[in-house]
Amino acid sequence: MKIKIDGINFDAPEYFTILDAARFLGLDIPTLCYHEGLSPGGNCRLCVVEIGKGERTKLVTSCTYPVEEGLVVRTSSERVVKSRKMILELLIAQCPTSKVLQDLASKIGLNKVRFKGKWENCINCGLCVRMCEEQMMAKAIGFVSRGNEIQITTPFDEKSDDCRKCGACMYICPVITLRCHGAHPESVLCNGCYNSLQPTCTSNEDNYNCWMGLKNECGTCYSEESKENITENSK
Repeated sequence: MKIKIDGINFDAPEYFTILDAARFLGLDIPTLCYHEGLSPGGNCRLCVVEIGKGERTKLVTSCTYPVEEGLVVRTSSERVVKSRKMILELLIAQCPTSKVLQDLASKIGLNKVRFKGKWENCINCGLCVRMCEEQMMAKAIGFVSRGNEIQITTPFDEKSDDCRKCGACMYICPVITLRCHGAHPESVLCNGCYNSLQPTCTSNEDNYNCWMGLKNECGTCYSEESKENITENSK
């Protein structure tokens, strides 16, 4: 399949998803509910990318969208970045104690959460459900209810005879590891690892990552004015 992803023309195998193609080319797309050993779920929506041309574009989950002939993909356009930050805001508000979520916030430059923290211990990404069913062959847990009442539990919320207490669900859970402030942090957003350097480079390919990796990583794409501001702020 001949596709164009972040300005790169690429012949992708038919069985590739957009995420597969991006990772093959070394383009970073943040993921949360995706795991190579499990079927793609697209639950968290963090891996969204923009496809199409001109005004006829839309956001899709890259882990579930298969490549197709003539597909044009942008993995880091302004629309994509804005959507990812909104999604991550909602996830952090749901579970502010997760180190994985806090690290993702620092990585993509999220420096505020506009929603009230719920301080729950699950974001319903479904990784544990798929792990239990597909790798452990147990099907001991699953989703119940819908909407705001959705949760992951055992059948009828009772002790399951199918559960072997293998711990695989805890191993793969993205929110079980607490951030360094512990189980009862004061703030919803940590930003302890937040990189305050702001990228200033531009691209005629619409905000794409450069060939050296993600913008803001290599340190070569800052203007002299930005460097002066960074120096002043660090004093």
